[in-house]
Amino acid sequence: MKKSVQILLIILSVALLTISCSEKPVISAGNEVQRAVMTVTGSGQVYVIPDVAYISIGVRSTGDTVVEAIAQNNEQAQAIQYALTQKGIEEKEIQTSNFNVYQQSDYDYQGNPTRTYYSVENTVYVTVLQIDQLGDILDAVARSGANNIYGVNFDVQDKSEAQTAARALAVQAAQMQAQELAAAAGVELGELLSISSSSTSTAQFYGYGMGGGMAESVPISSGQMPVNAQVELSYEIK
Repeated sequence: MKKSVQILLIILSVALLTISCSEKPVISAGNEVQRAVMTVTGSGQVYVIPDVAYISIGVRSTGDTVVEAIAQNNEQAQAIQYALTQKGIEEKEIQTSNFNVYQQSDYDYQGNPTRTYYSVENTVYVTVLQIDQLGDILDAVARSGANNIYGVNFDVQDKSEAQTAARALAVQAAQMQAQELAAAAGVELGELLSISSSSTSTAQFYGYGMGGGMAESVPISSGQMPVNAQVELSYEIK
């Protein structure tokens, strides 16, 4: 009888041990605990003064023959390039961007051709580092024969310092927003999980069209241009 009791106790002990082991949670190595995350964005903007301008200067010539039209255009183009160099523009800052030769015709009221001639267009892309002299430069090329100026774009050669300042402002704005949201929601920010950023700047465009010479220097102001940055921060919420 005593032996039967002992066997029963051993069986009960094994059963209890089995139950105890089965209640222990099993977590596989591939599972990750999901964390609450807050993501915010911030923007920063600084203004810089342009230090370079880009202009497209062209001359359009016509002639009864291709040879005549090209010869006239070459003469005007050389005069324009000379005017640019006289204003301190180096040859490496003058680049041909477009050269076209095409046939044209004039017609009477009945649609019959009355004249056939040829047009030549030559356009150069000019980098101007002396932007305080830009008005004088435009006046000089107009007087030398330029009859097409397609616009003036102002820019900054090195934006790295401005981009750094804009990103710093963007981070500050994002951090402030995260703290305000956490306080409003009654939670506490945890560690910073990720951060990403992007920067943009918009070149200032000064539209300009012309035909013939001008009486005085063109009044042009470069003004300021914005450099923008945006960041995205993700925080763990405790």
